[in-house]
Amino acid sequence: MYHVQLWNDVSEKGLKRFNDGYLVQRDVEEPDAFLVRSKDLHGMKFKESLKAVARAGVGVNNIPLDQLANRGIPVFSTPGANANAVKELVIASLFLSARKLIPSILWTNNLRGHDIPERVEANKKQFAGTELLGKRIGIVGLGAIGASLANTLHELGMTVSGYDPHMSVESAWRVSNQVQRVTNLEELLATSDYITLHLPLIDATQHLLDERLLAKVKQGATLLNFSRGELIDEHALATVLKSGRLANYVTDFPNAFILSLPRVIPLPHIGASTAEAEENCAVMAVDQLKLFLETGNIRNAVNFPAVELPYSGKRRITIAHQNIPNMVGQIASVLASEQINIANMINGSKDGIAYTIIDIDNHLDEAISLHQLSLIPGVLKTRLL
Repeated sequence: MYHVQLWNDVSEKGLKRFNDGYLVQRDVEEPDAFLVRSKDLHGMKFKESLKAVARAGVGVNNIPLDQLANRGIPVFSTPGANANAVKELVIASLFLSARKLIPSILWTNNLRGHDIPERVEANKKQFAGTELLGKRIGIVGLGAIGASLANTLHELGMTVSGYDPHMSVESAWRVSNQVQRVTNLEELLATSDYITLHLPLIDATQHLLDERLLAKVKQGATLLNFSRGELIDEHALATVLKSGRLANYVTDFPNAFILSLPRVIPLPHIGASTAEAEENCAVMAVDQLKLFLETGNIRNAVNFPAVELPYSGKRRITIAHQNIPNMVGQIASVLASEQINIANMINGSKDGIAYTIIDIDNHLDEAISLHQLSLIPGVLKTRLL
């Protein structure tokens, strides 16, 4: 039986996908896996029994990815599970900013007296907005959210351009051929009436929009950020908002400084806060966790390569190891020395981590083999399924 430690409330629809072979609870002495949402795992001491961590969501800032990778522990996220929820909120925010809906609602809600219709007619011109039809929107990041958003906004009649130097083949297939691909971020910023960010927060993207790039933004543009607040240099943002170069900043990541700036439309981090998104994330996290624990296959790990080998029911050995030369050769030599025949195998790598799955034909004393494999310099973790 696998023991899964639950660190946060997770949708019951996801938890019900665990079968009788799993014990899922808050307090676990020797957990095989963690299921987490926002729990901060930094500084935590991880038991030797831990084999995997599943995050019901896409943000993994709360998880020490490198530390776990170097222990041979993959961390799974759920890309695309909340994509529709975020996409719909971005579209709603475009209308909020274009039609000045929030100030018009607040003004109208404060009206009192019997002459409200007359006052409405006399003052409505101050809330005149613009239409999205024909306007250009630049999407920075064409992953699951960005690609879906690009297609929908094209159908709404906007001119859509996208920038993503690391776009995957899968994302490329999803994006309409009517979406214009831009290879220069400065060009996108300078030509877009609206700019929306859909990027992960990593070292390379922190403060991506800095003073130099924000100065290139088209006069009167609106910037939307439903990814991470740290993608933008806040002090540079303040400059373009105060100067009027940026007409509005719509963000899901408010703080005291951001709320002090003019023309900010703040939302309380609700991009993925729908019942459907929470269910989708929970189901995807649980399914990926079960796939790994039961078959050793890795799908959507953020700190490990994607490696899958169809599971035929044979005994299976999995090895997490450093991505260094001759590892596969040494692994094969150990199995040969134990007279274990390799029926099938696959290997993949990501940065400094590699992962090998081996199906074996015969059932000798595999425990001895696992011990011998673990002695190879650079091997991080071995499992027998």
